[in-house]
Amino acid sequence: MEFKYWLVLTLLGAIWGSAFIFIKIAAPEFGAIPLVQARLVIASLVFLPVLLKKEYLQLLKPAWKHSIVLAITNNAIPFTLFSYGSFGADSNILAILNSTTAFNTMIIAFLWLNEKITLKQVSGLILGFIGVIILVNPESSTTQIFSALLCLVGAACYSFSTVFIQKFSQTMDKFVLIGWSIVFSCFIMAPFTFYNLPDVLPSSKAILSATWLGAVSTGLAFFGYVYLIEKIGAVKTSTVAYFLPIFGIIWGAIFLREIISIGIILGCTTILVGVFLATSNKRNKIPRELHAN
Repeated sequence: MEFKYWLVLTLLGAIWGSAFIFIKIAAPEFGAIPLVQARLVIASLVFLPVLLKKEYLQLLKPAWKHSIVLAITNNAIPFTLFSYGSFGADSNILAILNSTTAFNTMIIAFLWLNEKITLKQVSGLILGFIGVIILVNPESSTTQIFSALLCLVGAACYSFSTVFIQKFSQTMDKFVLIGWSIVFSCFIMAPFTFYNLPDVLPSSKAILSATWLGAVSTGLAFFGYVYLIEKIGAVKTSTVAYFLPIFGIIWGAIFLREIISIGIILGCTTILVGVFLATSNKRNKIPRELHAN
């Protein structure tokens, strides 16, 4: 793979890995649900100028039902769960737990698409599960178990969405499918946001964090992801999942002064090795068509 593609892949991992520190900063002031709404509205403003072009509008008709499904399973639910999860876990833990998306995808593909699972992949699943236990062990971690569960369910939603796209979107334009899912999510979240508005206006720091989440992590980064899929294919592009925990730990330590404990290093390493084993069978691998954050 050419250097320029590695560069874009690394940049994409850095941007998505940074999302968790901005969730951690903004969620306490916005509230989990209003933060998700702000993120989706801002991201929609990035997508709409392209989506409303004639050549893309005519591609919406066969995709709108599937976009609504993704609006719920790939945006509304997981964004909200990770936002709530941030109240009881550091940003680096959010990033690490998000990496479980990779082997969750393999399990769902096995159950839904009858994908074969090898002994090596099963070993990866077990190893990844052990890594999660290390991270949320009350004796060695400050992570609240409920917050970890929220993040794991959120990651599972991303995995479901990946397999959903693999199964149903062969004849659809993925940019239209995913772009409109962002827009539809705004309308889905609106009623919940109305009843959960913050009592005071968030600080400029929180507003800037929400802006980054919407405009960059959820908006512009997607264009880079589509670029990589077109140039190197979905399978190679899916390796961006391995960058998220690494950058999540780095950004959390630099900007939030989060402690990188031995337990975090051990848990992260164990999960990443498990993910590698669980997804290393290229023949059976399901491409990861959607990002964690």
